[in-house]
Amino acid sequence: MNLEEKLKTVRAKLNELRSNQIAKRAELRSALENAETNEDLEATKAMRSAIEDITNEIKENEDLARSYEEALKGNPEPAKRKKGGEKMNLRSMFNEYLHTRDAASAGFKSTDGKVTIPEAVIYNPEDEVKTVTDLTKYVRVVQVTTASGSYPVLAKATAKMNTVAELEANPDLAKPKFQQVKWEVATRRGAIPLSQEAIDDSAIDLVGLVARDSKQQKVNTTNADISTVIKGFTAKETATLDDLKKVLNVDLDPAYNRMIVASQSFYNWLDTLKDKNGQYLLHPAVAEGSPAMILGVPVVIVEDTLLGQAGEAHGFVGDLERAVLFANRADLTFRWVENEIYGQYLSVATRYDVKATDQNAGYFVTVSEPGK
Repeated sequence: MNLEEKLKTVRAKLNELRSNQIAKRAELRSALENAETNEDLEATKAMRSAIEDITNEIKENEDLARSYEEALKGNPEPAKRKKGGEKMNLRSMFNEYLHTRDAASAGFKSTDGKVTIPEAVIYNPEDEVKTVTDLTKYVRVVQVTTASGSYPVLAKATAKMNTVAELEANPDLAKPKFQQVKWEVATRRGAIPLSQEAIDDSAIDLVGLVARDSKQQKVNTTNADISTVIKGFTAKETATLDDLKKVLNVDLDPAYNRMIVASQSFYNWLDTLKDKNGQYLLHPAVAEGSPAMILGVPVVIVEDTLLGQAGEAHGFVGDLERAVLFANRADLTFRWVENEIYGQYLSVATRYDVKATDQNAGYFVTVSEPGK
């Protein structure tokens, strides 16, 4: 039997052991729930002991599988984990948790079955959702470690310096003005569909599957919450190119950076605007990931329903980073949850808050007649 065959045999054994472990834990849970006497509780000790034996056997077979894998790569001995390998170790532990559904056996210290993973550990840039604009890239993101607090935002300076003659006392200077933006993180929860087949197949990297789905759900959720804040800014109506120029050149203070977050219908309206020579003003993105441009202003596009109803042309025009604060805990929490129909599903949760910081930093613009 060659190494590949041995590795295949060990993986098959691991599948069998993990399935047996899940079944034994279900039996133990049922026995504990139905226990009425001390004798009944005493009988569960043997069940717990059997589960411990299976867990130890799983670890032994996992070590053996890693040895075979390293040998197949050309390393006769398993590679020792480098000091900087905490990220890979945590990713491996999370994959083990997804397969076994047991936080303790996967190496996590958890009293309620939950595991918390920094988003950077499971996020792979290659899996980035490229079809949906992630608005958190354009707002002011602040990493927070508490459930609530305030963030100081420096207001625009309006005071001027004074002319002072030599040896005269310095005049009183205006103090910088800070606006305290209060935030309070809230929990958002979702569910990730995982088939029993995917869980049982140890060749599948469940971390990648979970990362893609959880990232998509988080982008959808954060976009919805940011758009809710955007829609609260001062409303403006526009029907012509000149109207849009007035918002950009006059209404918006030149100290702010300028960008446009456009709904699909608003973007379509921008795409029809022409200069006096009949040339279209909207320039498509020149590279993947770069925004389109109009009048020297970058344009990013979101679906109509984020900013209004389907077919309505809405957009945010202004400095989104100065306008919106995103207080982020940056962690994703996962937990297996019982379900009467599906048996168990993987629950995912994240915590953050979104607040408006500077009401002068932008406008919520609506095209009055986008179809004309």
